[in-house]
Amino acid sequence: MDKKTFIKLLREAVSDLDRAISTEDGNWVVKGFIDVYKNIYTISSDTKVVSKIIELYIFPKILEFATKNELEIELTKAQNYYPDITFKDKEGNLFAVDLKSSYRKDATHINGMTLGAFTGYFRERQSLKNITHPYDDYKAHIVLGVIYDTVPDIDERKTYTLDQLGEIVSVIKNFQFFVQEKWLIAIDKPGSGNTKNIGSVSNIEDLLNGNGTFAELGEDIFNDYWMYYLTADMAKKAELPKPYYSNLADYKQFKHMD
Repeated sequence: MDKKTFIKLLREAVSDLDRAISTEDGNWVVKGFIDVYKNIYTISSDTKVVSKIIELYIFPKILEFATKNELEIELTKAQNYYPDITFKDKEGNLFAVDLKSSYRKDATHINGMTLGAFTGYFRERQSLKNITHPYDDYKAHIVLGVIYDTVPDIDERKTYTLDQLGEIVSVIKNFQFFVQEKWLIAIDKPGSGNTKNIGSVSNIEDLLNGNGTFAELGEDIFNDYWMYYLTADMAKKAELPKPYYSNLADYKQFKHMD
């Protein structure tokens, strides 16, 4: 199976996922955690908590997709391993799928996503450190993304009974799914914080259409840019006066590109 076919099939599989995890009015069907005493505790709107529950909730759909298309699946070995899911077809082709989610900041932009490390296995492409299979063994590196709205003013301290289930306000709503190759939605800056992760576009239309910084330049330029990208600390450790470049314009000048 080639990567275009795999991506097409995956897009078809997630096209109705919003209906699987939301009510008719767009609210999340997950209302909270329940204990053995039948008390329901509202879910935190913390992005890490929300993203993990979304992953668990859509996983049956992932299994259904794999079974339907005669694909084997291999889950990540640990939390800091890449990718979240490895798919393997009958010919032995591997496809890396990372599950990413983010909330809308406004009608046109999300808070942002990180697209995996630009050090380690990304540069040492036959390494097995923190990756299920060597990076170069994958036919494609794909993001299955989830975009949603947060609901303000949720009282996370309140508990409910089963009889009060209908009174619980969902912490998120209005889901939107997309499937894109990682390089198509990447930008020329690291993601949030000091982590050595590739950043993504934040414009929603650009995410949906795969219109990132490198979209017109090609995957080879994306790979070359991030394989040699240095933070200030990395340049210092390499005893360089400064990084080779810090954005795409600098990179083009460094590479003598038009």
